[in-house]
Amino acid sequence: MSHLLWFRTPAPDWFEALPLGNGHLGAKVYGRVADERIALNLDDVWSGDGPRKLAVPDGPAVLADVRRLLLVEGDQLAATERTRALQGPLVESYQPLADLVIRSTASVDGAPGEPVGGTAAGGASSTGAPPPAAAADGASAGVVDYRRSLDLRTGIAAVDYSVDGVRFRRETYVSAPDQVLVWTLIADNPVVDLLIGLESQHPTEVAEGTYGLVGRAPSDLTIEYRERPDPVRYEEGRGIGFGVALRVFTDGAVTTSTDGVAVRGASEVTVVLAAASTFAGWSVPPGGDPQVAFRAAVDVLDSAAVDKLRDRHVEDHAALYDRATLELGPVVDNPTDDRVRAVAAGGSDPDLVALAFNLGRYLLMASSRPGTQAANLQGIWNQDRRPMWASDWTNNINTQMNYWLADLTGLSECFEPLTDLLEGLAASGAETARILYDAPGWVAHHNADIWRATWPVGDGDDDPVWSMCATCGVWLTAHLLEHYRFTLDVDFLRDRAYPVLAGAAEFVLSMLVEDPDGVLQFVPSTAPEHHFVLPSGEKASVDLTSTYDIWLIRELFANLAEAEGVLGLSSSLAARGAEARDRLPAVRVTPDGRLHEWPTDWEPSEVHHRHQSHLYGLYPGAEIDPTSTPEWAAAARASLERRTDGAVNGGWTAAWLVALWARLFEGDRADAVIQDYLSRLVSGNLMSRDGDIFQIDANFGLTGCLPELLLQSHTDVIRLLPALPAAWPNGSFRGLRARGGLTFDATWQNGNLTQAVVTATQAGTHQIALIPTQTTTITLTPNTPQTLTP
Repeated sequence: MSHLLWFRTPAPDWFEALPLGNGHLGAKVYGRVADERIALNLDDVWSGDGPRKLAVPDGPAVLADVRRLLLVEGDQLAATERTRALQGPLVESYQPLADLVIRSTASVDGAPGEPVGGTAAGGASSTGAPPPAAAADGASAGVVDYRRSLDLRTGIAAVDYSVDGVRFRRETYVSAPDQVLVWTLIADNPVVDLLIGLESQHPTEVAEGTYGLVGRAPSDLTIEYRERPDPVRYEEGRGIGFGVALRVFTDGAVTTSTDGVAVRGASEVTVVLAAASTFAGWSVPPGGDPQVAFRAAVDVLDSAAVDKLRDRHVEDHAALYDRATLELGPVVDNPTDDRVRAVAAGGSDPDLVALAFNLGRYLLMASSRPGTQAANLQGIWNQDRRPMWASDWTNNINTQMNYWLADLTGLSECFEPLTDLLEGLAASGAETARILYDAPGWVAHHNADIWRATWPVGDGDDDPVWSMCATCGVWLTAHLLEHYRFTLDVDFLRDRAYPVLAGAAEFVLSMLVEDPDGVLQFVPSTAPEHHFVLPSGEKASVDLTSTYDIWLIRELFANLAEAEGVLGLSSSLAARGAEARDRLPAVRVTPDGRLHEWPTDWEPSEVHHRHQSHLYGLYPGAEIDPTSTPEWAAAARASLERRTDGAVNGGWTAAWLVALWARLFEGDRADAVIQDYLSRLVSGNLMSRDGDIFQIDANFGLTGCLPELLLQSHTDVIRLLPALPAAWPNGSFRGLRARGGLTFDATWQNGNLTQAVVTATQAGTHQIALIPTQTTTITLTPNTPQTLTP
């Protein structure tokens, strides 16, 4: 049951609706009875009208000023303010697409249903606000035995219920092989009368022929935290166009009008929906006739073999999902929202932790597939035209966290969109590096959108504490080498990873400047989103090299050298990187035993700040280890204890803390964070939620961080159960990956490993610790499982 979410009522709002997707087309299913609503998204429908030009006329002069203020005058406040002159335009925003509305036109509870018109009750007009919360009509009179579920193993959301003695079964899924959403209803008797329509928050027109909508996303949009009299702007012939088309297959009577498709007297109904956009690439203006997108959607419908859609979807889904799973403790067969409430009341439910892990894998499969956009701040699901933080790619932790789980849990294909994103950022970021810094290589800062913005955003009005982060691209490149370490794909390393790594290294080398002590400083530098307090009491954020940047730059140069070693290269770039690495500032420990966050042990503006950037070397980096670097590990522990002495600030912060504690072999402290996360920071459907804010990085991050308690491979020794919490005395996992092309299955009882099976993709010898004090040397042959017993 750790693969099934289920509920006794429909979703009360968009947050609680069940997510479906194929990487390109996303859906949230409410599960309502008389008036079903399925919210739709396309991964490439964003605001904006193509790539923008960065108009910063004097970037190198601004950079020289910042360096002078820091290196000569020691004025962090003035340096912070001066960096505002480097800011470019704000990012554009990810957009909702439309809603599929399926309304019963027969009686459900004694009252006649209402047809779907241009604006259904509870819906959104073609130019209006987002839909309000859905009514929880599963408890309506006459509706009994209601059950709403999402089977993670099949990717099918189902709704079962009875009305007046008639049993109904509905299923919804989004197929990757056929690129369609499918909604089906089967009833015991031919009593089904429906009107099936589409609505959108964008201006749309009803298409001719096949029923559907055509429209455009805004050509320009003001990000949600900025005010403007006309924040959402549409212009004729500009912006990304889209088309949504559907067909209905039924044993009843069908009529089509501008209101939708009406079905009468049916016992079986299948709706097949496809969507497309005019987006043609990040560097290409999207102007084009939305009718072209609609015709592309109709072509998809034409090629769909309706009788084979379900089998093809389940086969494709299971091929990925079945690669890995986690089981913890006894199965709990209660509604998922009841289980969340029970944990919040102090209960223990390890099986809910396993369900959250399995859900994270499912969500990545649903929002990141080869050929799609990378999973953004909300994955692929967004209900607002002005979503929080633009639902963009936030690259100082959040984008990275989305992909921590990919290779580790057997979803290497789902990593491909991140590589695509990085290649686009590298191409766009080369121009940004030249304009702002007169530097070679490429740079990416804190925010990116579908048009591959790479500059510090804000137009001079945003806080440099988050905008001025010039090493976000450096962090992203670490994922490329990690992908190689898990897959051992030399072609990927040579053709895709190495050029991006090399470009990042060129940029960083050009940005290093020598201070009076001969140390190479990366300027400007920040600890992302965290101010420090100056002796004057004023807050600043820009300084000489932060500990965060030290870890990133050290790792970048080491990764470049490792890549060249694998590829048989010996470049002057790597040699320069190795020399510069030895001249970077040292990682320092404060007098009271913590890791420095900034060059000076400034007073932090927030002691319990959500970012743990100065602990990057512990996780996701690999330089801090309790065994090989005990002083650094002790300082990291002291830093964590001070930082987390209070409530965890946000779901993604909780996920990161799980991995940090795991790397310190503190399983019980990690479990305490997990319990807090499940009790406060998720909706009843386990989707990450902080008040009215939805970010998916916590779901992905938790799934990527939980395995650190069970399997670690970031050092020369692969560790099994290195930080097993006492609350998980019995359990198993299957299909977790280790660096070096290894796959592990393991079981444990009473807190002790009972058996492990390891399979290698390539021959090799590995050091494996089956128990903390015992390391075994094992030689493996390709594709030959080997059983290990402690």
